[in-house]
Amino acid sequence: MAGWSLVAALALAVSGCGSLDRDTDSHRYNVVAHETFGSSSTYSRLFDAPPERACEAARRALLSQGYLINVAKGKEVEGQKSFQPATDNHQIITIRVVCAADSKDGKVTLGFVSALKDTYNLKKSSNSASVGVGALGSLSLPFSAGNDSMVKVASETVSSATFYDSFFDLIKSYLRQDDELRQQSLTGDEEFVE
Repeated sequence: MAGWSLVAALALAVSGCGSLDRDTDSHRYNVVAHETFGSSSTYSRLFDAPPERACEAARRALLSQGYLINVAKGKEVEGQKSFQPATDNHQIITIRVVCAADSKDGKVTLGFVSALKDTYNLKKSSNSASVGVGALGSLSLPFSAGNDSMVKVASETVSSATFYDSFFDLIKSYLRQDDELRQQSLTGDEEFVE
C-alpha cells in the first residue's frame, strides 16, 4: 500500500512539473497578451485627398514596385509580390490598403495599410522501393525520385515602421503628381476657354 502511495505521489509531482512547463510555454507563445491597442501611426496616415483618389494612388504605388493587384475597389486595394531569397525558401508579401473618409466633406482620407508575409520552405521526401530477391528476401532501396513541395512555415504581419513609412511616402508622391496634373489641366482649360 505504501508503494502505491509513493508511486501516486511521484505521478502527481511529475504531472505538476509538466503543467508548469506548459503554462510557461503558453504564456511565451500567447501573442494576445503582447498585443496592445495603443495609439500608433505605423499602419495609418492622413492624406489630403478623397478616399478613392488615395486608394488609386496606393494602387499605382503597388504597381510601380512590381506587386500584382488582387483587389482594386474604390476604397480598398490589395497587392501581392513573391520573393525567393534562397532556392529552398519562398516568401509572399500581401499588402492591403483601406481608405476611409476622415472629414465631413470627404476631402481628407485616413489610409490603413497592413502587410502580411508568408514564408514557405521546400520539403523533400524521398521514396523507397522494395525489391524481392529470391534467396535474400525483401530488400528496401532508396528511390531517387521524390515529392518536393513548398510547405508554409510562417505567416506574420510586417511591423517595420520603415517599410510602412516608405510606402506612405510613395503614395503621397503619386497624390502630388495627381494634384499637379489636375492643376495643369485646370490651367489649360481656362486658357482654352479664353
